[in-house]
Amino acid sequence: MTNNDMRMELAQAIDAGERALTSLRGAQRQLDSAGNWGLFDMLGGGTFTSLVKHAKLGDASDCMEQARQDMERFERELRDVTLCANLNLDTGGFLAFADMFMDNVFADYLVQRKISQAKKQVGEAVRQVESIVAALRRKYREL
Repeated sequence: MTNNDMRMELAQAIDAGERALTSLRGAQRQLDSAGNWGLFDMLGGGTFTSLVKHAKLGDASDCMEQARQDMERFERELRDVTLCANLNLDTGGFLAFADMFMDNVFADYLVQRKISQAKKQVGEAVRQVESIVAALRRKYREL
C-alpha cells in the first residue's frame, strides 16, 4: 500500500470516527436527559413524568441506534488500517413496559439503573473512539 493509499484510508477512518463520536455524544445528551427525568419520576413525578422520561428514552434509543451504525462503519474503516473497536448498547424494552404500567419505585429504580449502565457504556465508547481517532491522526501526520 502506498503512502497516498494509506493516507486515504486513514482519512476515511478518521471521518468515520468523527461521525461515531457525534452520534455517541448525542446519545450521551439524550441519556442524561432521560436520567434526569428518571430521577424526578423516582421522587414521585407520576404518569406525566413517566411519559416524558420514556419519550426521552426513545430519543436516546434512536441516537444509540445511529451510534451503533456509525460504530459499525468506523470498525469497517479501521479494518483497513488494522485497528479495531467494539460497542454494544441496549435499552431493554421490558423495563419501559414495566415502568409505564407498574409505575412504582422498584420499576423506576430498574429503569434508572439501565439508563446509568447505558450512559457508562456510551462514555467508555466515546473515550475509546477519541483515543483511536487521535492515534489515526498521529499516524496520518507521520505519512
